[in-house]
Amino acid sequence: MVAKFLFLSFFFFSSFTFYSNATTFSHRIKSDLSLENSVEMVYSGLKTNHYELPKLESFTQALKGFYKLKEKGLIHKDILTLIDFSLSSNMKRLWVIDLASKTILYQSLVAHGRNTGEEFANSFSNAAQSFKSSLGFYATGEVYNGKHGLSLRLDGLEKGINDNARNRGVVMHAADYVSNSFVKNNRRLGRSQGCPAIPVGLSKEIIGAIKDKSCLFIYHPKLVSQLLS
Repeated sequence: MVAKFLFLSFFFFSSFTFYSNATTFSHRIKSDLSLENSVEMVYSGLKTNHYELPKLESFTQALKGFYKLKEKGLIHKDILTLIDFSLSSNMKRLWVIDLASKTILYQSLVAHGRNTGEEFANSFSNAAQSFKSSLGFYATGEVYNGKHGLSLRLDGLEKGINDNARNRGVVMHAADYVSNSFVKNNRRLGRSQGCPAIPVGLSKEIIGAIKDKSCLFIYHPKLVSQLLS
């Protein structure tokens, strides 16, 4: 009798555990599918303003991370800045997107660090004095006036990947080597000491739009963000 009771108890517990795990897994699949559908809907509905769309792969990672950061309260604005370092530095590989209106506000050239690569970015670091770019998700910080003029502090949100950004002095700032004329004369864009430097003519507008706790994501296929794993 006792053996029968123990068998039935074990069977019930095992069945319940299996059902619970299966239900959790099912909910996770539905949640993932819902998120994928949401990303595709946003992407297909973007108003380009005559700009080019970013690649779907980089945008997908950026938007998924944005949702998670927004949920955690680490960002406040519905502004997403995406930098795609898989692209040539000669291309406009920075996008500022207003997710509330689903509108691309800006598409711009952006520099990578001098030790990250020549025309293409291929080596990244979180270390001080590396003069390399760091990948991953950031929250934009406060604006200040420094040696490059109006600049925007960045807080890296991924441990060991970019969380040393503020201590390194990695900021968004204007630079005259981020221009089509520099590309024409040098066959590639100029490079920074690790900062995502942008054109002088757009710096005030872009920094003004993305400052104070918006999401910035620097993409490269070498890294799968900790937020998405």
